Amino acid sequence: MKSITPLLIAISLLTGSAFGEVTKPQNVLFIAVDDLSSALGCYGDPVAITPHIDALAARGVRFEHAYNQLPLCNPSRASILTGLRPDQIRVYDLDRHFRDERPDTVSLPQLFKNNGWFSARVGKLYHYNVPAGIGTDGLDDPPSWHQVVNPKGRDVADEALIFNAEPHRKISAALSWLAAEGADEEQTDGMITTQAIRLMTEKKGAPFFLGVGYFRPHTPYVAPKKYFDLYPLEKMTMPDAPENDRDDIPTPAFAHNNPVPNYGLPIETCLKAKQAYYACVSFVDAQVGRLMASLDELGLADNTIIVFWSDHGYHLGEHRGIWQKRTVFEECAATPFIISAPGASGNGRACPRIVEFVDLYPTLAELCGIELPGSMPLTGKSLKPLLENPEAPWAGNAVTQVLRPADDRLPTQVMGRSIRTERWRYTEWNEGAAGLELYDHENDPGEFTNLAIEPSDEAKAVIEQLKPLLQSKAEGMPPTTPVNPERL
Repeated sequence: MKSITPLLIAISLLTGSAFGEVTKPQNVLFIAVDDLSSALGCYGDPVAITPHIDALAARGVRFEHAYNQLPLCNPSRASILTGLRPDQIRVYDLDRHFRDERPDTVSLPQLFKNNGWFSARVGKLYHYNVPAGIGTDGLDDPPSWHQVVNPKGRDVADEALIFNAEPHRKISAALSWLAAEGADEEQTDGMITTQAIRLMTEKKGAPFFLGVGYFRPHTPYVAPKKYFDLYPLEKMTMPDAPENDRDDIPTPAFAHNNPVPNYGLPIETCLKAKQAYYACVSFVDAQVGRLMASLDELGLADNTIIVFWSDHGYHLGEHRGIWQKRTVFEECAATPFIISAPGASGNGRACPRIVEFVDLYPTLAELCGIELPGSMPLTGKSLKPLLENPEAPWAGNAVTQVLRPADDRLPTQVMGRSIRTERWRYTEWNEGAAGLELYDHENDPGEFTNLAIEPSDEAKAVIEQLKPLLQSKAEGMPPTTPVNPERL
């Protein structure tokens, strides 16, 4: 792939292009959603009301099995924005910046910036503490952008009104919510949409890479009251699971901040939290609808690649009471992921192949005709073949990992690494010394039966096959210094 110079950009804007023929520079609209599970209509959720994201899926390729590299905001965002795995950049918690380990990294938006694109973000792309960091630069990366915009809405001003079901926790980590008064545009995420539309309008005459990062549905779950009204409490239910579901799960599989089912809260409270979460999902969906409508109105749809992603999945009570993030179960490792590339023959279809977030960096570079940095140790591969044919042969597997601090349950910190293939999920805690898990997704999509406990001959054979595959993709080791549980 050859790098596009600014002169070529100016010339090629006058020409058309077919998919895969980079003659007209593609804009990139890079939409990030914070803590979004597969609670979307297009992913089969029977409760979610998400018509705009569903429409985006219908105009692009919806990846049914896309996996983040570490289910925590900062590591996941640093990984997707660099194309590097957490073990390569040594980012496992909420504080460390990827440039501490690799100062010369060329981030994804920086790659576009260096090749003549206008690069900007509105809202949360790199990590922010939520809600404390709203309105600030958070843990941003200045080399990535020409311009940044940090809206701060009434959701911050209304923090005193937020209900906290766990007063001993900060609202950022607790099940907490507010059915807010006022209009969408007064909320931070509504303001983010407004500013993103402004930038698209101002920059529509030249190629841009625009990151649009929404803060919801991250806790506290704050959205205008009308979105709560979409989800009557009587429609909320808790996920099904066998009574003994937790009996064969190793202790480290449960996050240190959620060691007991449902935080010990009454089911009625959990259902209200779930209502609030879905309300936020529909609120963000409405903002995505505003973006898509403006993209069409501005005449940018034909030369704008749209990427829609969440930093990780999210638990809403699965496995008899797991909430939020920080696990390598399917609900948390799997992530909503949609790519709409103009002219791609796969648009409007679902892709069943296993893909990873580290695949996005080489994908966008190839689609836009940008040469990859030669010094970057990228491990992902371009998804372009799957955008052309979502069911094309694809030898894909995905590794997701998470770090546990030492606490009352664990005498030492534990690194968990999990590999997902089309049929299996195999997980090692401290390379197996702290526990093993094996799940057969063909027969057990809920991951209820850990086949690594008293494994059959078939399970032993699968473990023997997956163990070296997992180890070959695990390029680092856990940090040697203890980690602060509050930063995980």
